[in-house]
Amino acid sequence: MMHELYREKEAFLKHLDGFRGYSALTIRSYNDAVDEMLSHAEIVEHSGIVSINLMPLRLKIAPLKAKTIAAKLSAIRSFVKYLRDNNRAVELSGDESIKIPKTLPKPLTHEQIAHALEYADPQEALAISLLYTMGLRISELTHLRISDMDNNWSRIRGKGSKQRDIPMVEGIVEMIENYRREHPSQEYVFEKKGEKLSENSLRYTIIKAFAKVGLKVTPHQLRHTYATELLNNGARIADVSELLGHASMATTQIYTKLGNALKMEHYLKSHPLCQNHEDSK
Repeated sequence: MMHELYREKEAFLKHLDGFRGYSALTIRSYNDAVDEMLSHAEIVEHSGIVSINLMPLRLKIAPLKAKTIAAKLSAIRSFVKYLRDNNRAVELSGDESIKIPKTLPKPLTHEQIAHALEYADPQEALAISLLYTMGLRISELTHLRISDMDNNWSRIRGKGSKQRDIPMVEGIVEMIENYRREHPSQEYVFEKKGEKLSENSLRYTIIKAFAKVGLKVTPHQLRHTYATELLNNGARIADVSELLGHASMATTQIYTKLGNALKMEHYLKSHPLCQNHEDSK
């Protein structure tokens, strides 16, 4: 699928040049924006529909100026429109306004995750639990090795070969041991026939598990929930930033700003004076 999207990107750029008459500089900026999307967005194809979730990309580009972010999103929307105009079924999410409260998906509740775990098979349950209790990216989960885990800590290899150590709760260690007894692997936690499972395979595992209980959830949502829970319960931003493997604390601060926006929303809905004001509108 990714190979096809890269090929369609080239056709899109030719369309901008030949039919729209865009300048070389503009075409280059569109190329860069779409390349970033293909590299960092969550992209999965199911039943002939390509779903593109821009949230991981939004986190990466969050430190940039609002005008730059808006330009990148505009280029991506143009590419998606081109795909649709050429009979490609595409769902795009995470391309909303650049205002902070809309840059991240709504976090899951602990009850929603626990409900999904009740119906999950062992592989689904372990994948969900690792993402929820360690805040991993789906790419990091794919590359998680047995040898990376020792004494309730796991060494994660993140973006740019950067490493960080994340604590594992006792229940997770037990889950991994039980899973390995049923699914022996030599190197990676998730393997099939001696090869590590791909990002798409693990992503589909997560989506399928939550679909059983009527929820549409992505792996990135679990990472977002992990960060939100830590910050809402008093964890320091610097510590959360390190646990998430963010290059800049400014990225982590998005979660704090989102949390404040949600608190204000709940306040306006809950306080009797605010309710009276809303009713009078």
